[in-house]
Amino acid sequence: MSPAEFIEQLLPAAQACHRTTGIPASFTLAQAALESSWGARAPGFNLFGVKPGPAWKGAVVLVDTHEFISGTRTPVKCTFRAYESWQRCMQDHADFFRQNPRYRNCFVEKTGEGWARAAAAAGYATDPAYADKLIAIMRGRNLARYDALPAKVPT
Repeated sequence: MSPAEFIEQLLPAAQACHRTTGIPASFTLAQAALESSWGARAPGFNLFGVKPGPAWKGAVVLVDTHEFISGTRTPVKCTFRAYESWQRCMQDHADFFRQNPRYRNCFVEKTGEGWARAAAAAGYATDPAYADKLIAIMRGRNLARYDALPAKVPT
């Protein structure tokens, strides 16, 4: 799938999460792109590389991946959350941020770039260049344009 097709497929769910949670669609899309290589690596529909915490009651999948350990990129086997669909993954992604107090400062941010910096500062990823990588994707694909939510039509 091309990056354009990936964005087109995930955009409605990313914008729905933005409307209900305040998490910018540009951040969600960039994170999904980076973590899954534009959908090519998403075992168990896990677009974001979210690991199961002690409270996770759902399915998991074991994956060969890399972690930064003492500053060195190291191959490891890790378990990750598994989902039944990309849409469910995106909702869980939003819930993960909303339910974890360490990401409280992210919700002060109004832009995808601000979210990238705040999430990295809160320890979301082990890669020291994580925020910069997300921001490069956002800028390279002009993802900020998706943060302007359409007005709700009165019913």
